[in-house]
Amino acid sequence: MKTNFPVIVVGAGLAGLAAAYTLARSGVEVLVLERGDVPGAKNLMGGVLYRRPTEEVFPGFAQGAPVERRVTRQSFWLMTGDSAITAGYHGGEWMDEPNAFTVLRARFDPWLAARAEKAGVRIINETTVTELIVEGGRVAGVRTSRPRGDLYADVVIIAQGVNRLLLEQAGLAPPLEPREVAVAVKEVIALPRETIESRFNLEPGEGATIEMLGQATRGVVGAGFLYTNLDSVSIGVGVLIHQLVETKLNPNTLLEGIKSHPMVRRLIAGGETKEYTAHMIPEGGYRSVPQVYGDGFLVAGDAAMLCNGIHREGSNLAMISGKLAAETVLEARAEGDFSARTLSRYRARLEESFILKDLKKYENTNEFFDHHPEFFRLYPALLNRAAHEMLTVDGVPKKEKQALVWKMVRRSRAPWRVARDLYLAWRTLG
Repeated sequence: MKTNFPVIVVGAGLAGLAAAYTLARSGVEVLVLERGDVPGAKNLMGGVLYRRPTEEVFPGFAQGAPVERRVTRQSFWLMTGDSAITAGYHGGEWMDEPNAFTVLRARFDPWLAARAEKAGVRIINETTVTELIVEGGRVAGVRTSRPRGDLYADVVIIAQGVNRLLLEQAGLAPPLEPREVAVAVKEVIALPRETIESRFNLEPGEGATIEMLGQATRGVVGAGFLYTNLDSVSIGVGVLIHQLVETKLNPNTLLEGIKSHPMVRRLIAGGETKEYTAHMIPEGGYRSVPQVYGDGFLVAGDAAMLCNGIHREGSNLAMISGKLAAETVLEARAEGDFSARTLSRYRARLEESFILKDLKKYENTNEFFDHHPEFFRLYPALLNRAAHEMLTVDGVPKKEKQALVWKMVRRSRAPWRVARDLYLAWRTLG
């Protein structure tokens, strides 16, 4: 006897829950299979959740969701070993009309799953999908770790995260290359909420994010981050795996270096580490997006490599892609056709949305920075030294200081190369 479902979703992360919730609200029976004890148990990200995309899928979620703080200040630090050039934006209007929240997924995802279940989604936890069932050239279901665990469906939505083994085993996607994936390590450090608000100059309920470049990653492609939660901070670093291998750096060493930086050390002083996690992040961009549809299947979220590292966007891409996948399935059900011909509309939806438009815009970014390490090594140091020289009041005329700065730049890199680097960066990011 075959156990059949209209739709099976693999993974109860943001993409999977968004797809399941959208389908259930339209009256479709959905089964979600989650390998963790509960949704969120394997999603250990402590980061940023954007309001508008989340409300597009889960209307009015902010009224009851266990979010941490409303992000009103976003900062960027260009660091050396003991200094930093800082820039950012403090949006007071974001308190009344939030742009984003900080969240801890171990708290947020179970709440979201409960909302999906209330809409009719069936979620089975502690269930690992070991492979896709392919019959007659189409994905017909999934094989699970449970006894008699073969489950069949009209369509399978794969939202298992960046570790897309199901697709690779079925020959539907090539193995990931080290250049396509970053590894991130993170600690959650407990601090009293009053201490957080005082140190980060925040009003009650306001939150801040800090992105760190330069010495934060010892000059390799990546970034450090520091986000304020209600009574803790999330601090971590993410670096492309192939650069870790080539430089023989340990991500834990990078994290400890960030924590000991003078500007960071005072922000987390007296805190107690409550959680340590590591996870992979898809960073391959547009060129790494696999075949996201086929006979009987769709791929959403991190499994589809939908992550915009330049703008620190991942949760919004996951949820919107899940929603678009669900809308495609609804059309396929109405036509009674779950072939690649019909499900290809999902890729068209992604192309028409901001998701692939943004990834296309930045498709050359990783390759560019991979070949121009000076943006993570040389230029942060030069800019910090120039700022130190020009801002130090020591009786030296400013004209002489400018000459010293210019001499320093010329000793480090020929002016024509600086101009070329800036032009190429503008072309890549512009």
